[in-house]
Formats: sequence, C-alpha cells, structure tokens
Amino acid sequence: MNENLFSSFITPTMMGLPIVIAITMFPSIMLPSPSRLINNRLISIQQWLVQLTSKQMLSIHNQKGQTWALMLMSLILFIGSTNLLGLLPHSFTPTTQLSLNLGMAIPLWAGTVITGFRHKTKASLAHFLPQGTPLPLIPMLVVIETISLFIQPMALAVRLTANITAGHLLIHLIGGATLALMSISTITAMVTFTILILLTILEFAVALIQAYVFTLLVSLYLHDNT
Repeated sequence: MNENLFSSFITPTMMGLPIVIAITMFPSIMLPSPSRLINNRLISIQQWLVQLTSKQMLSIHNQKGQTWALMLMSLILFIGSTNLLGLLPHSFTPTTQLSLNLGMAIPLWAGTVITGFRHKTKASLAHFLPQGTPLPLIPMLVVIETISLFIQPMALAVRLTANITAGHLLIHLIGGATLALMSISTITAMVTFTILILLTILEFAVALIQAYVFTLLVSLYLHDNT
C-alpha cells in the first residue's frame, strides 16, 4: 500500500540501461508463425482474425492505399499485444508512455500527409479552405485548419496513453482497496474483488479496442490523402 501509484509506469532498467526495447519486442516473439503445410488451430484462428481485420480496414481504400496493408496490420498487432502484455502482474506497458505513442503517431501521420500532398496536391490544399468561405474569414479558417491538422498525431497518442493509463490506475486502486478491506469487512472485500475481476475483463477489451481505434484512425487519415 505504500507503493507509489505511478511506479508501474516508470520505464524499467537493467544495470542502469532502459530495457523498453526488449519489452516491446517480446510480444512479437510470442506470436506463432506458420511452418507447416497444415496449420494448427491457434495459427488458423490468428490468420482468420488478421484477414477479417485487414478486409474490414482496407475495404475503403483504393489500390494506392492498400499498399499500406502490411504497415497497418503490423501496427494493430504491435499495439494490441503490448496492451495485453501490460495486464500481466508486475509487467510494464510500453503504450502508457506518451513518447512511444508519439513516436508511432507522428511518422504515420506525416506519411499520410506527405502522400496526400504528393499525389493529391489540390485536394489536400482544399482541406485548408472549405468551399464558399466568406472572404474576411479566410485567414482565420486557414489557421484553424492548419492547427487541427497538426493536432491529429497528438490526439492519436494522447487517446491511447490516457485510456491505457486510466485502466491500469483503476485496477491498481481497486486492488489496493480489496486488500485493505479484507481485514475490515469480508463481504465488502468480496464485492470489490468482483468489481476488480469485471474491470480486468473490461481492460482486456479496451486493450484490443484501443489498438483497433488507433489503427483505424491512421487508416482514415490515409484514406483522406489517397
């Protein structure tokens, strides 16, 4: 109970060196890869989920946008696996670090914007000034649209960080309350423990949903620029 509430979000180190790179690579090692002519059930389910997600996410894209299929599938698998990794006891969640999420959001957002300016220059510039705008409002609207464009990667990163961090804090607080109530009221402790189990199940869903939302928004940015 004397542990710092935010101690689980501190980047772990070994011999004074951060080991976050090894932690982020660990989930990809755990994902099985097909090596047989006939796959087992686990790999078949994995391939079915990847095909279902890619089909749903890439259905809105043209041929140029579909070239990002491998990038988008790798992104959703990476975020989903690291989110689930953080739900293990005494583990570290890389996606609670805003710097990591910005490191994913900014290059992907920049890639979609550069693609738009390269292949659809007029349409990309037209987003800064809606059609039929009164002449006195043109400078203000250009500034507002420019700010909204540059806020997109920040919104991506902050949304993912806030949702994952909030869930971990709730689990930590309710778990601490359950331990404290064990010596006071067993019935109340059992109620809070039930809430803790339900919240943990919810966090498993949130971990996958946030990975899907992050990738879907990147996909929508790409769709607007291809």
